[in-house]
Amino acid sequence: MPLVSMTDMLNKALEGKYAVGQFNINNLEWTQAILGAAEEEKSPVILGVSEGAARHMGGFYTVVKMVEGLVHDMKITVPVAIHLDHGSSFDKCKEAIDAGFTSVMIDGSHHPISENIEMTKKVVDYAHAKGVSVEAEVGTVGGQEDDVIGGIQYADLNECVSIVKETGIDTLAPALGSVHGPYHGEPNLGFKEMEEIRNAVKLPLVLHGGTGIPEHDIKKSISLGTSKINVNTENQIAFAKVVREVLAAKPDAYDPRTFIAPGRDAIKQTVIGKIREFGSSNKA
Repeated sequence: MPLVSMTDMLNKALEGKYAVGQFNINNLEWTQAILGAAEEEKSPVILGVSEGAARHMGGFYTVVKMVEGLVHDMKITVPVAIHLDHGSSFDKCKEAIDAGFTSVMIDGSHHPISENIEMTKKVVDYAHAKGVSVEAEVGTVGGQEDDVIGGIQYADLNECVSIVKETGIDTLAPALGSVHGPYHGEPNLGFKEMEEIRNAVKLPLVLHGGTGIPEHDIKKSISLGTSKINVNTENQIAFAKVVREVLAAKPDAYDPRTFIAPGRDAIKQTVIGKIREFGSSNKA
């Protein structure tokens, strides 16, 4: 099945009151695990790729060809989007689109809203001409993920309305208290603000920093219009835990498959759990 944009899968999720997971990829085995989990659960899936992860894997073009090869060889039948996570500029979004990405996020959240809107509109015009979906962010998500560092700054309702109206984005990530990386203490999401934004923009919303959020908060977020939930740290933790256990038990192991394969299996099980939690099983 060819790669697709996020637009259709997220609109269906919004209507069906479930969420599609974005699971970030870092190498071949992570991609295998996530695709395998999605196929097993018959769930649409979004493969998130940060700029740093793309550099690590060789570049945007290499990432696209790897994903396309795995989709073919693994006989994946569910909808798969490959999405640039936290694109830093128009040029980076264009580079990803030209390489074959089917979706991009332009993150202008660290700029004044007028600049955020201007750069987002430029990306939307280029992306939509090529059938590529666009995500934008208002406010700032706390913590650090790859190249992105920030303190929590709640999204402003009026700014959310403005960016949707003036750019034509397909989905909006309003920062409402979530963080990249592990939480220190209980997450404190702004559900009142989430509902207000959902009612005002009428677009699928995105929740960044999905690791460590209790299931009841996930369910409430979905009921309030969150249709895409990003997960990365949870897979990193699961992979690292298993690799450490294998190497501790087999300190003389040198074949990387000895520890990478069990790590891949741990990611797959983690992703299956998140897919079921998000309610997207059998929605492909």
